[in-house]
Amino acid sequence: MDEDLKYEVDAAVKALKAGDLILYPTDTVWGLGCDATRDDAIQRIFDLKQRADSKSVIVLVSDADMLAKYVRQIPQMALELLEINDKPMTIVYPQGVGLSGKVIAEDGSVAIRIPQNEFCVQMIRRFGRPVVSTSANISGDETPSCFAEIDAAIIDGVEHIVEPSLEETSTGLSSQIIKIGLNGEVKVIRE
Repeated sequence: MDEDLKYEVDAAVKALKAGDLILYPTDTVWGLGCDATRDDAIQRIFDLKQRADSKSVIVLVSDADMLAKYVRQIPQMALELLEINDKPMTIVYPQGVGLSGKVIAEDGSVAIRIPQNEFCVQMIRRFGRPVVSTSANISGDETPSCFAEIDAAIIDGVEHIVEPSLEETSTGLSSQIIKIGLNGEVKVIRE
């Protein structure tokens, strides 16, 4: 890992450990993030986005091993999709565990993605816990595809902003979302 990337990872991890909100580039779009186990930080994200907290948010994990710690049972179909997937894909798993109730839907499910960019993977791995990833926009506004499109209210509402040049590996498009049941039922929520 080069020194600039290491610096950005270290700074983001320090902010996450402090319970701060971060603004960071993912493999898809810019995300508002925080520790996915902290109710207080997640509530601040909902407040900043002016979003009802009844809507769940996506959580990022570094790899399949971390995923297994936060999902009671990973459906076989999900494992197969993770193996063959070549673009950003969020999977809604039946039963989330060990996370804030604010990221778990009413039915107990949780939306989790393993990002496909080095910054996110290294940040989450170093942090050691899942990180919230919700689009960096006010609820109802268009999702910004790059840092330059992020509303000033969002920028002003976070404690840490990752270096914008790291967005070069982002697609600028939201991930697909697929819900998978324990018996292999598949529902495409967003293509």
